[in-house]
Amino acid sequence: MDAAEPPTDHVEMTDFRAARDLLLAADHTTARRDFRWPGPADWNWALDWFDDGPARETPDAVALKIVDDDGTWTAHTFAGLAAASNRVANWLRAQGVRRGDRILLMLGNRVELWETMLAAMKLGAVIIPATTLLSEADIADRLRRGRVNHVVAEVSAAARFTARACTGIAVGGDADGWLSYAGSRTASDVFHPGGVTRTDDTLLLYFTSGTTAEPKLVEHTYASYPIGHLSTMFWIGLRPGDVHLNVSSAGWAKHAWSSVFAPWNAGATVLVHDYARFSAPRLLDVMRDHGVTTFCAPPTVWRMLIQEDLTRWPLSLRTAVAAGEPLNPEIIDRVAEAWGITVRDGYGQTETTAQIGNPPGEPVRPGSMGRPLPGYEVVLVDPVTGERGDDGEICLPLDNRPLGLMTGYRDDPARTAEVTRDGLYHTGDVAKRDADGYITYVGRTDDVFKASDYRISPFELESVLLEHEAVAEAAVVPAPDPLRLAVPKAHVTLAPGFAPDAKTARSILAYARRHLAPYKRVRRLEFGELPKTISGKIRRVELRERPAGPGEFREEDLPDDDNM
Repeated sequence: MDAAEPPTDHVEMTDFRAARDLLLAADHTTARRDFRWPGPADWNWALDWFDDGPARETPDAVALKIVDDDGTWTAHTFAGLAAASNRVANWLRAQGVRRGDRILLMLGNRVELWETMLAAMKLGAVIIPATTLLSEADIADRLRRGRVNHVVAEVSAAARFTARACTGIAVGGDADGWLSYAGSRTASDVFHPGGVTRTDDTLLLYFTSGTTAEPKLVEHTYASYPIGHLSTMFWIGLRPGDVHLNVSSAGWAKHAWSSVFAPWNAGATVLVHDYARFSAPRLLDVMRDHGVTTFCAPPTVWRMLIQEDLTRWPLSLRTAVAAGEPLNPEIIDRVAEAWGITVRDGYGQTETTAQIGNPPGEPVRPGSMGRPLPGYEVVLVDPVTGERGDDGEICLPLDNRPLGLMTGYRDDPARTAEVTRDGLYHTGDVAKRDADGYITYVGRTDDVFKASDYRISPFELESVLLEHEAVAEAAVVPAPDPLRLAVPKAHVTLAPGFAPDAKTARSILAYARRHLAPYKRVRRLEFGELPKTISGKIRRVELRERPAGPGEFREEDLPDDDNM
């Protein structure tokens, strides 16, 4: 709808507030028992929650704080962002943005990212988030498959949009043939919506990171992420007034999880550290200096943090979580020793909000992702027989469909049908569940392999390897073996101060031998950097296909010594 259409009133979302308030106060048992997904037909999170909730009730509270590499920072209140996003929405509408139009948003951690997201929601548009690291070919693919109508991008990236045939809006400067985002600053800060937003309207289209195939286009609605991230808010343990720091690059789903919806559902401050190159000491300085109370980071970042003496940074942290890949017990132990808090694991996907997790105040089982979160029913299904049990693929029953689940893969009905077969949403991840309902990650269905007819979980072996002082990162894949069909091979990135030589290899293999069952022994090892997607996930598929390099060490070739 356009500006000529009559404005509609905001819909008061009492169900949303009631559900949110329940999760703010309840323990896991109570939340699981009493929580119900709010289900309005018409609702717009930016208008009906952000503007009518925290921006009206706590207008002067800081909604967003961005700390730059040099330590300078800017703060933006809820009321300030509400007004700024109104200006942007009015200006975008004047440039031709209409309800249902698709906007490719390619910005780093700068205030214009949050302004544009809120503005696009107010207009009823569709947002296609994109990382600033995309190549020219990646951008062309997204423009084509995403059927993009408008682009909002960093001016420094404009030259990579050679295939653009739509409106281009440059942020941070001027570019030939592009509109300047700066023009939005003079628009009115009073916004009238052009129509009703339905909760089943498309809000987000995410291109996944593509660890095994070309990126899929995940579709979320005006309900599935804004309301669906109530489960994420509960898992993190966010409260009004918290200062929440999430380490995630803009453009990926986790950024929306923990730098937009979950904290603002709680009325917390989103703190962002905008850096050119990651530095663990600098991040710890930011956490200390800005009073971070809740923290979320992927295990890759946690592994870098524990290389430092964490006791040098006394923090205000109340709670911390990890997501993106399974959390290794070594990280939990090191952080608990230094700060006296337990890093809690959780599980979800771009296709969902947080499904499984260890919420605050609940006992944590080492190595476990936790238990199903409020609003999610989780079953484990044997990939071969289809039987449900305590060992199998993580699936979500569709007869009790969680609100946080995607609509499907846009323009790919075959792939959507494949992951929603048999009345279940299939995550592609394998796990096991103990007698108390705690779920432990085993691996991707295509990562788990057999050696001597035993099923091997790479994650379990990697967790042991990471306990060794020389190992900064590890990925285990099967290597061909004439006797056993396959044997576990570790690709290892070394911690600073260790040499990639036979002595280090022998020490790591000996440690694994002492701490793993004989059939799980790591029998080959190779040093080097691990291949990753641009979202930071390890590409094990590439390691599986990589031939052994000249630097591969085999257990049988290393001479025995006292360490073996």
